[in-house]
Amino acid sequence: MRPVGILGGMGPQATILLLQKLLDVVPAQDDADHVPVIVHQNPGVPSRIAALIEGTGPSPLPVLQGMARDLAAAGATALAMPCNTAHHYAAGIRAATDLPFLDMLAATAQSLEGKGRIGILASPATRLTGIFDTYLDAPFTAPPDDAPLLGMIRAIKAGATPEQILPALTEEARRLQERTDHILIACTELSLAAPLLPRDIAWTDSLDCLVGRILGHAQSG
Repeated sequence: MRPVGILGGMGPQATILLLQKLLDVVPAQDDADHVPVIVHQNPGVPSRIAALIEGTGPSPLPVLQGMARDLAAAGATALAMPCNTAHHYAAGIRAATDLPFLDMLAATAQSLEGKGRIGILASPATRLTGIFDTYLDAPFTAPPDDAPLLGMIRAIKAGATPEQILPALTEEARRLQERTDHILIACTELSLAAPLLPRDIAWTDSLDCLVGRILGHAQSG
């Protein structure tokens, strides 16, 4: 299989979760059956929230471009990034190397086809920058108040467990469920708690969609 370079650290737990999902999706009989990955776990990537919402921080793009070049030099044959919000900088990352960029948002949009009205649970930066607008054919519904979602994301980054944010995540999902047909988990911090949601909530996790793209690329070699 062909190695994939991971632009990680946004946040660190989300990157580890991606690696675990990649392990779980392969029916491996031995070590050599697994997907080879080269991980750049860089928690020093400037805050996407500070740059895109608050306007108080530097752009993450130069750091992300440097990471992409490092991964290319290390032997990656494609790039993947387990952070929805950071896909705001996807064009700049693509420009940094000749490697294909495995677009998590494009993979997610494809998986949502035919699932009706979509409600999105994401970082406020993901919604406010409109990065999903060019991928989804129909308008999506987001919670009217960003504060609970931002609180959950910051809690995970500060060490909270998925179980600790589950009540708040379930409440937000229930509210969207009243107005939509399917929930999109579009923040990889929230991905940690998504499998714990009640079974009657239909949802898709963008991180799972990226796993499929990574596996497809790795196996295509």
